[in-house]
Amino acid sequence: MKWMIINGPNINLLGKREPEVYGNKTFADYFAELKALFPEDHLAEYQSNIEGELIDKIQQSGFEYDGIILNAAAYTHTSVGIADAVKAVPAPVVEVHISNTHARESFRKDSFLSPVVNGVILGFGLDSYRLAIMALKKMTR
Repeated sequence: MKWMIINGPNINLLGKREPEVYGNKTFADYFAELKALFPEDHLAEYQSNIEGELIDKIQQSGFEYDGIILNAAAYTHTSVGIADAVKAVPAPVVEVHISNTHARESFRKDSFLSPVVNGVILGFGLDSYRLAIMALKKMTR
């Protein structure tokens, strides 16, 4: 199976940014672990701080991959455009968040994506991505 992980703003700063919230590991280090955990699958990842680039990647990946793991980060709470892109593609999409967004600032409780994705996983640190892959595998059997 082919899975695309799409990460939004500031995920490129994992390991440096707010380690008390996001941990000390870079996404590149974690991605290597994911690839080792799922050697039978093709995993790809993409990160951008730019909303339009994320929309372009969702549109492209949604027709080329079996599923998308999407951490839109701050755009989760602001982007109708990203939600519309998710609705436009046939691939299932799982929304992930490293932190428990419901235990943080009140604006992080609202997601434009949750109503249009197949599932939401949050609060399990980087392990949220592994759980999302497992969920997609079950969804696409």
